[in-house]
Amino acid sequence: MLLPDFVKVHILLSTFRSQIIILMNMTKAVLGAFAAALVIKLFLFDFIIAEGNSMEPAIHSGSVLVVNRLQYGLRFPGQAGYLIRWAQPRQGELVVFYTPSGDIAVKRCDFAGRGEFRAQGDNSLQSYDSRSYGPVSADATIGKVLGWGK
Repeated sequence: MLLPDFVKVHILLSTFRSQIIILMNMTKAVLGAFAAALVIKLFLFDFIIAEGNSMEPAIHSGSVLVVNRLQYGLRFPGQAGYLIRWAQPRQGELVVFYTPSGDIAVKRCDFAGRGEFRAQGDNSLQSYDSRSYGPVSADATIGKVLGWGK
């Protein structure tokens, strides 16, 4: 059966509109997933790859660490301190923090005092830690290590 030209055009436009709607929905879903992943990484959890031997035998170089960014409080990325703080690092916890030189480090909290803590690597012979640069401000913490794997 032959269809008139205006019906053919209408069918083509309907198909095209349907494809545009599907594409827009897919774009929204991808952007939503990207935004959710970004919020999770910046505010909730982070994944860090350990470098060096300072935390051996517990953590080996190349291990992937899961870090809870909300363990000690809420901070915005790039902010010097916490917007709201609800906890301090406790003795024995594995803490990720900024060293005085601005590097990211993973060490064990050896002693926690008022607004600061002493960070010490498990491998004391190869660890650059509080024995070298002194106590670390609690505001320099990024989060607590929840777990790790190779």
